[in-house]
Amino acid sequence: MSEPHILNRIAEGDPDAVQECLDQFGGLVWSLARRLTSTESDAEDAVQEIFVEIWRKAERYDPSIASESTFIAMLARRRLIDRLRRTKRNLTTGLEGLDPASSDDLFQKIEVNEEADRALEQVNQLPPDQSKVILMGVYHGMSHSKIAAAIDMPLGTVKTNMRRGLMKLRERLLVATL
Repeated sequence: MSEPHILNRIAEGDPDAVQECLDQFGGLVWSLARRLTSTESDAEDAVQEIFVEIWRKAERYDPSIASESTFIAMLARRRLIDRLRRTKRNLTTGLEGLDPASSDDLFQKIEVNEEADRALEQVNQLPPDQSKVILMGVYHGMSHSKIAAAIDMPLGTVKTNMRRGLMKLRERLLVATL
């Protein structure tokens, strides 16, 4: 007899299954949350909401319909879309006098996040010194001088690595879109 699925064990109240679920599916839920939220703290909040939803709906899981990862991904996706809609509604409610076309559309936000993920993949393929300064500058908003101080690299070298890395990144992203 095969061991019951983690979600079935959660539905039965098995406390060990909760930790196993976090260990096994935490990365999946986190990656979805980071793609569809604007900040890391929003992603953390979303992950908590998603796992609460998983605990609540674990009894609905049917292994004959979908795998556990598919079930969890669908729950996560729905919860994240609900969060985006709620955020958009809250933003537009307070902005009655502004053009509604200027607010972010859900699909545009998803597309932008997917493009950012592709760019990050390309950044990670750059030489380490270039990758490091780009991540510190672009993703963490650090100035060239703060980067130089943080990694003990001459300011001129930081600027050169940033420029060369951004040029390579631009080339790679252009090739990827062709």
